[in-house]
Amino acid sequence: MEAVLEQVEQLPALLAGASSALVRDWDSLTLDRALEWAQYFQHVHDRFRTRPRLREVLGRRLRRAQSNPPIGFPHLGRCPQLLGLALLENRALPPTACRCLLHRLLQLPGREAGPEPHSLALLARRKAASRLLALPSVPPRPPADVEPQLQAEAQLLLGRLREEGQEAEPAGESAGPPRWLSAVLEQLPMSRAFEVVAAALLEQGRGADRAGDWDLAGSSLEGNWASAVGDKCVAGPLLSWLLGNKERFSAFCLFLPGSLLASLAGYYSQLSRPYLDLLTGCGSHLLYDPLQGRWVVSCPDKAVLSWEQLRERFTCLCQGSDVLKGQTQAALKLLKAQDGDFQVCGLSVWTDLLTEVEECLRKDYLLLT
Repeated sequence: MEAVLEQVEQLPALLAGASSALVRDWDSLTLDRALEWAQYFQHVHDRFRTRPRLREVLGRRLRRAQSNPPIGFPHLGRCPQLLGLALLENRALPPTACRCLLHRLLQLPGREAGPEPHSLALLARRKAASRLLALPSVPPRPPADVEPQLQAEAQLLLGRLREEGQEAEPAGESAGPPRWLSAVLEQLPMSRAFEVVAAALLEQGRGADRAGDWDLAGSSLEGNWASAVGDKCVAGPLLSWLLGNKERFSAFCLFLPGSLLASLAGYYSQLSRPYLDLLTGCGSHLLYDPLQGRWVVSCPDKAVLSWEQLRERFTCLCQGSDVLKGQTQAALKLLKAQDGDFQVCGLSVWTDLLTEVEECLRKDYLLLT
C-alpha cells in the first residue's frame, strides 16, 4: 500500500507539468507515458472508491502535496480527462506531440469501464470542435446573442447619429462627436457606456460588410450614398469619442474581451494601431520571474494586462483578417528585433509572445488538416 501512496503523490506533479512550459520537450513516447500514468491513477480510483478508509488515506496523501487548486481522491478518477484537457490547452506542446495526443484521445477503445464511456474521445471532439468554431475566415466576432437591452440601446444610439449625420451632410459639417453624445454616454456607468459604444460600432461594421456584399451584387446609387453616410456620420463620432481621450480608450480596451476588440480592429483601421500601441505598453510592464518560470506584472498597482491576457489578445488579432494578422505579426517581429532578437525564452517578452502566438496558429492549422 505504501508503494501505491508514493505513486499517487505524483499526481499533482503530473498535472502541473502538463500545464507548464516543460511540455516543449515532450515527444510521443513521453506523452504515452503520461497517458499511461493517468490511466493507472484512474484504475486506483476505481479499485478503492468503495473502500472508505483507504479512500481517506489516499485523499490525505494527495492533500499533503498542497497543490493549487487542491487535489483530492475524486481527481484520480478524472485524471485522464484532466491531463488531456491540460495538454490540449497548453500552447507549449509541440505540434507533433499535439497531433499524437489528438490521435490517442480520438481512438475509441474496445472497452472503457466506468459511468462515462468514451469520455476522452468526447473531450477531444468537444475541444477540437470549439477550436474549429473559433477560426473564422473574417475578423473574429463575439457571440451573436447580444443582450437585448444592450442591443436596443446601441440601435437607438445609431439611429440618432444617422439622423444627425444626414442633416449635417449637405451643410458639410464635421463628423466629430456631437455635444450630446458625451453627455449621454457620461450618464451611464463607464462599463455600460463602453458596452453600448462597442455594440454600436460592431453593428455598424457588420452593416458595412453586408452593404459591401450587396454592392458586389449590384446595388443602387442611393444605397451606396446611404452606406457612405453611415460610415462617416455614425462610426466617426463614436471613434472620435473613444480616441479623443487616451485614458478613456485605454480603459475601453482593458475592459472589453479580446475577441470583441479584434472584431472592432478588423472593421475600423483607426482602432488597430492605437490598440497595438496599448498592448505594447502593457508588455513593457512585464518582467520574467525565474522562480515562477513565467512573466509577471512589474507594477501590480498599474491597470495593465497580465501575460495570459496579453497572449490571448495578440492571438485574437492574428486570427482576424489577413491585413490585421499581418499587421500584428509585423509589430511583434519589430518589437522582438528592437529588444535584442533573442531566440531563448525568458529573455524578451516579445520573443515569447511571438513564439506562443505562432504556436497557437500552427495548432489551429493542424486542427483543420
